[in-house]
Amino acid sequence: MEMGKEIHRLRTSRGITQEALAGALNVTAQTVSKWERGTSMPDVQMLPEIAVFFGVTIDQLFAMDPEQQMERIENRIYSHGMFDESEERQIVRQLNTFAENPKYEGRTRLLLAILYNHQADQYRRMAVTCGKEAVEKTGGESDAVSELANAWGSYIPDWNVRNHHALIDWFGDFCRRNPDNRCALMWLLDNLIDDRRLAEAKEWLAKLEGMDRTFRVPMYRYLIALAAGEKEEAEAKLRELESMENQEWCWAVTLGDIYTLRQEYDKAIGWYRKAQEMQPSPKYVDSAASIAHISEIRGDKAGAIAAYRENLRLLEEEWGIVSGEEYEAVEKAIHELQ
Repeated sequence: MEMGKEIHRLRTSRGITQEALAGALNVTAQTVSKWERGTSMPDVQMLPEIAVFFGVTIDQLFAMDPEQQMERIENRIYSHGMFDESEERQIVRQLNTFAENPKYEGRTRLLLAILYNHQADQYRRMAVTCGKEAVEKTGGESDAVSELANAWGSYIPDWNVRNHHALIDWFGDFCRRNPDNRCALMWLLDNLIDDRRLAEAKEWLAKLEGMDRTFRVPMYRYLIALAAGEKEEAEAKLRELESMENQEWCWAVTLGDIYTLRQEYDKAIGWYRKAQEMQPSPKYVDSAASIAHISEIRGDKAGAIAAYRENLRLLEEEWGIVSGEEYEAVEKAIHELQ
């Protein structure tokens, strides 16, 4: 009955008669009337045709509320590979329709960002594949090498390209207008430190101290001291960070990351394993993936395979994922190591 009501709403909102809709769908006007009155339902094979006629998704025909539809869209993005142009346009059109209600505007903008980032990631993977082939086929021509490096997210030596000043300006302005937003402040700090704008980083860190009592403040003190070349200060902050108690599991991941960058791989693996133990369910796969990458760097194929298999176990048991792009990528990594 809900579908019948939605067909009626879509038809009347567009000023279409039952006869005109029936003609477009090659059914009788009486059939359309029965749909709208809820005395019968369209054949399931007709649903795509009805959705195309009205320019909506099949979900909309079932009159799902916007929250349900947006949840379905998000799940679809995460479980899908590359969307073709028509699929992408349909999702964008649907989300923009929801955005007309101020209640959903923020959520729809987030989903559009997720969609476009998803598409960009797919294009990056395609660019890597084409870039590898270009390097091989051109015998290592400089332009081909540059495009492959760019597609693969390589380090860029050119400061003019690499610096984050536009991002820093935007987040700085946002943090001044929203001084209690810890998440944005941390992204600001990360990029200030990466650009070695350490005096500014210290000023913003003082603001973080006023709102955060976790491991994050000593973590940033360590990173700033390290970037400044203050080795003794950095080591002291690292000891302080390690000695902290009653922290969330991200604390152990942070220490794993720090020791990985120091190439102290045994310590890093220990912290990653601790992080996985500390996590509540559903547990993320990051720790297992990090251990796999370290093992590959070391040339330890058996260790990498074991870590990737742990990654698969987590996907299956913690998230119920047994297929799809993410799962298949891990299976491929195992196959290439065997």
